[in-house]
Amino acid sequence: MYRRHTTLPEGERDDLRTLRGLLPYLWPYRGRALLALASLLLAKLATVGVPLALKEIFDHLEGAQEAAVALPVALFLAYGALRLASSAFNELRDALFARVRHGVMRHASEKVLHHLHDLSLRYHLERRTGALSRDIERGTRSLSSLLNYLAFSILPVLAEFALVAAILLSSYDPWYTLITFGAVAVYIVSTFAITRWRMPFRARMNALYETVKYFGNERHELSHYADYLHDWEDAAVRSQTSLSLLNVVQGAVIAVAVTAVMLLAGQGVATGELTLGDLVLVNGLLLQLFLPLGFLGIVYSQLQHALSDLDAMLRLLQREPEIRDRPDAPPLRLERGEVRFERVAFGYQPERPILHEVDFTIPAGRKVAVIGPSGAGKSTLARLLFRFYDVTGGRIAIDGQDLRDVTQQSVRAAIGIVPQDTVLFNDTLFYNIAYGDPAAGQDAVERAAQLAHLDGFIASLPDGYDTVVGERGLKLSGGEKQRVAIARALLKDPPIMVFDEATSSLDSESERVILTALAQAAEQRTTLVIAHRLSTVIDADEILVMDGGRIGERGRHAELLATGGLYATLWRLQQEDRGRLAPSVQDEASGSGV
Repeated sequence: MYRRHTTLPEGERDDLRTLRGLLPYLWPYRGRALLALASLLLAKLATVGVPLALKEIFDHLEGAQEAAVALPVALFLAYGALRLASSAFNELRDALFARVRHGVMRHASEKVLHHLHDLSLRYHLERRTGALSRDIERGTRSLSSLLNYLAFSILPVLAEFALVAAILLSSYDPWYTLITFGAVAVYIVSTFAITRWRMPFRARMNALYETVKYFGNERHELSHYADYLHDWEDAAVRSQTSLSLLNVVQGAVIAVAVTAVMLLAGQGVATGELTLGDLVLVNGLLLQLFLPLGFLGIVYSQLQHALSDLDAMLRLLQREPEIRDRPDAPPLRLERGEVRFERVAFGYQPERPILHEVDFTIPAGRKVAVIGPSGAGKSTLARLLFRFYDVTGGRIAIDGQDLRDVTQQSVRAAIGIVPQDTVLFNDTLFYNIAYGDPAAGQDAVERAAQLAHLDGFIASLPDGYDTVVGERGLKLSGGEKQRVAIARALLKDPPIMVFDEATSSLDSESERVILTALAQAAEQRTTLVIAHRLSTVIDADEILVMDGGRIGERGRHAELLATGGLYATLWRLQQEDRGRLAPSVQDEASGSGV
């Protein structure tokens, strides 16, 4: 049965769980991450040391006016050195952390791709490709964003808080610390609250902007256009107003805190408890502390988006594959290559069975064809043979071994397929043919192309085997793509072959040529042919006629014609259709798109 993951329901998110999900990706880079963290602490020590140096300079100069003390050159040099050290250690942190950030992205991308390969065909058929690609791209990008926020925003602020608190508590009245960090707490809480409140305004403004652009060219939608413009204007005003409110609140908190601290420090200077340097120090520390907090609202909103995207990727990684190898599953042991379907039952959903008690054998080196109307369950046989799904009843065996008892990889390595819908990559013809055996050399690829009767077409192209076929092979005609698929399967040279509507995109002349190639490919191989055109299966050792998920008729071509059943009816109808098809239409189907 199809097992769904047992994580939180969609729409709920556990941010702590999501952040813990970062740890396995960070662990391989822990040494470099610790060095980056050390650089961060050194940078913050230097940053906090700057106002301390200024304090000493002011105190020294204040005394120099009374005692004619020499200019404190060493203090000025120390001040400059601290500024340089702050910048240098920050850059060192960035350089060290670059490998961590990009390495984590690479590691996560590889893990997600590997996991996607493990997931069942059912999962990929149920998901939209665009949505899946979006989740992967956003998820890996969110890893980088979260690490950036941690390394460059959150941890530096926390380190600076700790250092400032240590200075204030050790050298000044506790009121300085209380006022400073009370203001910081108010600043953070108000920023989070207002940012959370204004985020829907910004999102609605962006959504309405897109809608306005969609409606912009439709004259008959002017009234709707005006309504959307009005709504967009309202959302934009709310977004800007809420941003202004956030800025005012932040400015007010900073102003009140700085004023209160300066009053305290000024009072201390007036009474002689503090020096002028102390006044400069607490003012510098306070402003330095609030400076990075100015980006807190942006960091918070972006952090929420990053956590959401990362959560979607983690949910994907927690999706359990439907088809799993048994822990002790051995590889398939190929002897003769005999394939047996033994009373096989199957349904994509339990309430809708597709196959019922399907029972047949393909002897080693023989060819069995399966024909029938659409929806009869023909292509499902190929999916089950590749073990994209497990049967719900009966079993499928190769050389007596149940496919569920051996590894999936070994089963699929033993089978080659020429599918109805050929998937090609936006790469060269050589690459697409060699995909059947990536280790194959030029001679082997050219030999496969010759057997598939593709070599003449390739020779006519200016770039030959280096011709790029376009996304999904859009530069090739249907027949040319089919021949690439045949060449790819021949290059793999498996003991078992499956032809799933392998000539469906070919005109009559090309079909005749390809049938010869397929017959050569089927020699000495166990072959399952799934076909709609009955002319392609007349040489099969046995033809199975499926209807409603059951085998209704079986026999050789002549035997089935003699029985006058469904096969004979389909044969007669197709012969009539072939007679009505004009030669010009047939020839048009073989045109090249390159």
